[in-house]
Amino acid sequence: MDTPPPRELGDGVLRHAVVDTWGLPADRVRYVPKGAGSYHWVATAAGTPTAFLTVDDLDAKPWIAGDRDAVFRGLDAAYGAAWALQHQGGIAFAVAPLPSRSESVVLRLSAQYSLAVFPFVEGTPGTWGDPLGPAVRDALTRQLAALHSALAPAELGLSRLPYAVPERPALMEALDQLESTWEAGPLSEPARQAVAAHAADVTGWLGELDALADRLRQSGVDPVVTHGEPHPGNLIHTDAGLRLVDWDTVALAPPERDLWMLDDGTQGCLGRYEEFAGKAVSEPAMRFYRLAWTLSDIASFVEMFRSPHKQTQWLGRKFTGLQRLLAGQSSAPYSRP
Repeated sequence: MDTPPPRELGDGVLRHAVVDTWGLPADRVRYVPKGAGSYHWVATAAGTPTAFLTVDDLDAKPWIAGDRDAVFRGLDAAYGAAWALQHQGGIAFAVAPLPSRSESVVLRLSAQYSLAVFPFVEGTPGTWGDPLGPAVRDALTRQLAALHSALAPAELGLSRLPYAVPERPALMEALDQLESTWEAGPLSEPARQAVAAHAADVTGWLGELDALADRLRQSGVDPVVTHGEPHPGNLIHTDAGLRLVDWDTVALAPPERDLWMLDDGTQGCLGRYEEFAGKAVSEPAMRFYRLAWTLSDIASFVEMFRSPHKQTQWLGRKFTGLQRLLAGQSSAPYSRP
């Protein structure tokens, strides 16, 4: 995110956590404005990067749970699963957190924030919207096929995701209040007008999502370990190959939860996955997860504009994104090469 971190997340607090809790050298931490729902820093010693720090906002993880303590437990399970996948499950491309001196992979900094410390990976980070060329797409497809064949240690407590949009209650509340002016901030009323103009579309998409969910529940498909967001922004291109970061979304689900992000609409795009994994891709599942992502984004944007805010360039871009989604434009996280 291109906004400053909360004041309570001071550099000194984070540096001491790296040194005292993780036992890593760090004489400085530098804020990196990247991502959403989390804040990031790079720790350095004598100018050399020693770790990548992720502070998670426990109020911004609705796919895990609805309260802070449950979210913290869910993060512990997710990051622990990432560590197990990398170090015990043969998923070498996973960038898992480093255990602290007490063997924990996540530290509660405050009521609202927690810290995870990752190895610093030398390479070129991707960006949402980057094109996936044939070589990159093929490599990522192979990696996802391997991930979907991995076994998750039962003791980590990875959850099976329901066929649902976690932010749906807030979206339904907004739809029920379209006749009243939204006054939380400068973009509140423009957002209301945009949603009102496409309310019938949103309602139709929710109905379609429910029908697809019923169909998938009846199919009895066994879930696999999924990353949840294997988009270009979560890839690091290294000399040794692709590395996949941001494992707070890892969960048990049908493989299409990951695969829809690979689909560029070209014929045979997912044929390589079917070849590598030895299983067919479900078109209803692809449609479900693509639609669920869109509705989740719409719900998140609407909640953002119904909450107190100030006009910023970042929020302006989010408003443009909301308009595009309401108009039915793709939310795919890539551009065609």
